[in-house]
Amino acid sequence: MALRRCWGLAGVAPRLLWNSGVLPRASVPGRAPVSSLVQPQHGCKIAGSQLRAFSSAPAGENVSYEQLKQLLAGRNIVVIDVREPWELREFGLIPGSINVPLGQVNTALQLGPEEFNEKYGGEMPQQADNIVFTCLAGVRSKTALDMATSLGYKDVQNYLGGWKDWAKNEQQD
Repeated sequence: MALRRCWGLAGVAPRLLWNSGVLPRASVPGRAPVSSLVQPQHGCKIAGSQLRAFSSAPAGENVSYEQLKQLLAGRNIVVIDVREPWELREFGLIPGSINVPLGQVNTALQLGPEEFNEKYGGEMPQQADNIVFTCLAGVRSKTALDMATSLGYKDVQNYLGGWKDWAKNEQQD
């Protein structure tokens, strides 16, 4: 029954977007066809940010364990772990990371440097800093990356493997 309801809504979003002018209609002369969503053509009304909103492409890039180790060795990185404090106590954390629970990321990245340091015990990342978000398995950190990007942070990355990958690799070293 729930599946039927979902199928009933399947055509609503495209119709709303077409009617709003965000998505061009294929049948309207002088407008780009819907297939242009994949490769926008001249005259298409979709801006890059609007197209990206409908894309599954990540806002930043993913880093591997090896890349994260290199970044940490170079000390030119801010690692923000978005798990809850109890998870850090139970499982552990990447050395040097700052704990900012996911529910607080948006607010935390808008604090003043002193207030951020007082609340989270680390230096406030600047918008130009290289920031890597991490969590248990890379899902919540992707959400945090998207939040940071929306706030203007440019050099943000996601440690897709998260703590699980870190702990596995550290045991092998």
